[in-house]
Amino acid sequence: MHLVPPERAEHRTIDGHRVCEAIAAIGDPARVRTWADRFSLLADPGRLALLLALHRAGPLAVGDLAVATGMRDPAVSQALRLLRTAGVVTGDRDGRVVRYRVVDQELGALLAPCVAAEHVEPEPAVR
Repeated sequence: MHLVPPERAEHRTIDGHRVCEAIAAIGDPARVRTWADRFSLLADPGRLALLLALHRAGPLAVGDLAVATGMRDPAVSQALRLLRTAGVVTGDRDGRVVRYRVVDQELGALLAPCVAAEHVEPEPAVR
């Protein structure tokens, strides 16, 4: 049980080798905190919808994101402000228009399977 920190070494374990595997899987606590923060960003349906839209469609302006997600412009702006502060998205100015895009590569990889499935139109209702 070479990975068990000294302050936990006296605790009894059943499968010591698996405890070490678990500690290795958890890794650096700062990295765990980073991923927890990323997942908290995804926990809000509005923010997740924005990220999915940006990941799939590429750079979009606030108004376009509002139309795509069904959110109001101020809610989109507020969510983008949070995502920008977290370093997940960035805005590129083109005159008066700012288009946002996902810049966090690891988060983009996490979103990829969510947007990979093709949109399937529902079958028309039989009357």
